[in-house]
Amino acid sequence: MRRAALLDAARVLLVEGGAKALTFAALAGRTGLARSSVYEYFPSRAALVAELCANDFPLWAAEVSAAMDAADTPRAKLGAYVRAQLALATDRRHQAVVAISASELDDTTRAGIRAAHGELAELVVSVLREWGHREPATVAGLLRGVVDAAVAAATSGPGAPPPERVAELAVAFVLDGVAGVGPVAPGALDAQSARGLGDAGHREEPGGAPA
Repeated sequence: MRRAALLDAARVLLVEGGAKALTFAALAGRTGLARSSVYEYFPSRAALVAELCANDFPLWAAEVSAAMDAADTPRAKLGAYVRAQLALATDRRHQAVVAISASELDDTTRAGIRAAHGELAELVVSVLREWGHREPATVAGLLRGVVDAAVAAATSGPGAPPPERVAELAVAFVLDGVAGVGPVAPGALDAQSARGLGDAGHREEPGGAPA
């Protein structure tokens, strides 16, 4: 219980004040523990950050995987992947943990995080293969680039478009390509999804197979 409370307090401190706010004195104050008691659970800040990341990153990967599993078709699964990734990346807690993980993780924890991301990447490759792409691994890498660009657009500071709008445009870009989409009105992708993601019977799937 106390270990979980310390991890929860660490998340709050990171969101509120960034990496500099994550001190054992602050953790003790948040949880009502003596500072010496905090060291009984985590011998160093690096150990705390490692456990925080080892807990949170696989859970976030599981959220994306669950969103994809809930979709019925390859197109819908890819749309779910983009939306879920963007929702996570624009969440303040996720941003705070990712920021501190960039500089304070040991090799073992980094390897675990890479493994979780690798499982997600393989899911995307599998979906693209099911959809009929002849080069699913390459396309999955390009899709990741679209997600990264969408995250940058949604988190670019004052004046950035709402994350929901960025997600809508990114999904349109991924599913149909720039030339095939044309102007996308707000809400258009949601309406299209309600109709079964467009005229499925008249589309050609990648690789030439009918949708």
